Amino acid sequence: MENLKDRDNLLLKNIVVFPLIFSIFLPIVILDFWIELYHRTCFPICKISVVKRKDYIKFDRFKLSYLNQRQKVYCAYCSYVNGVFNYWVEIAGKTESYWCGIRHEEKEGFKEPKYHKNFAKYNDEKNFKEKYCKLANK
Repeated sequence: MENLKDRDNLLLKNIVVFPLIFSIFLPIVILDFWIELYHRTCFPICKISVVKRKDYIKFDRFKLSYLNQRQKVYCAYCSYVNGVFNYWVEIAGKTESYWCGIRHEEKEGFKEPKYHKNFAKYNDEKNFKEKYCKLANK
């Protein structure tokens, strides 16, 4: 009997969260368009290497025969949304590196992005000038 109750609760939870999860799809598609426009326009102008979209967004789960159609739709949604977020992080990281490659002040609990490791140290003017001012003068 407990198993049936858990299944009913899961169904109820899914009914509640499904519209919320999928409601962000259209804003993500619109934002994806604008970020791609920015990326494909500004990166070449600033001579920043363009990020390969195909390296971040992959649709392959639909090939799995053990998934039903609904599960394949969910997997396609997650492949796109999570892939595009990861893609945007790479674009944002390259943008931040170009314009403001300075690490944040160390604070407990702050999750520093992986790409910050090559940035100039926080509050280290000499390190900043070594990394960025030489590039600006070329």
